[in-house]
Amino acid sequence: MSTTLLLARHGQTLWHAENRYAGVSDVDLTDEGRAQAVRLGWWAGRQAAAGTPIDAVWTSTVPRAIATAEPACRALDLVPTREHDLRECDFGVMEGRTLAEFESVDPTAAVAFRADPVDNPFPSAEDPRAAATRGTSALHHIASSHDGGRVLVVAHNTLLRLVLCDLLSIPLGEYRRVFPRLRNAAVSEIRLDGKGAALLSLNVPCGQ
Repeated sequence: MSTTLLLARHGQTLWHAENRYAGVSDVDLTDEGRAQAVRLGWWAGRQAAAGTPIDAVWTSTVPRAIATAEPACRALDLVPTREHDLRECDFGVMEGRTLAEFESVDPTAAVAFRADPVDNPFPSAEDPRAAATRGTSALHHIASSHDGGRVLVVAHNTLLRLVLCDLLSIPLGEYRRVFPRLRNAAVSEIRLDGKGAALLSLNVPCGQ
């Protein structure tokens, strides 16, 4: 049997306006981020009403992801499961900084990162390959826990892009090019079974 995973990035945070890296940092949702979470909850409720129920909700352990999932959990009357391996990558020295700020200090490293962000991660950052491995393992665990079901997974932009590349046999170093960004609280649908993964949709908005 196959399991459908509905992947959603958390809502907009206070660092989005300046495009600052937020990995392990605890950054609050903005008013718009909270509104995006409400729309995701509305969408989840509509899924159930349309006869395509969501059987479970899993989130990363980072507060912005937990907060984004809350309206969906209320709409579905589900208690979320928190999975530490769904947390965002640790961006090391880039936490709270923009790429432009980093480039002004270390232009050579910034150029190398843009060329291949996996072979040339930020100083003291988590190894992107390790992040992809833990994230992919987490999704396989979720899928096996809900075989044949549909599961909403609320996590993070870079982690999910790395995992999508891993699952779809795309070189990890291409994640920024192939998946420029996952939109906040939009849904990307994948199917996992014993043969591998299929991407069914990407960045579908949850408008009301």
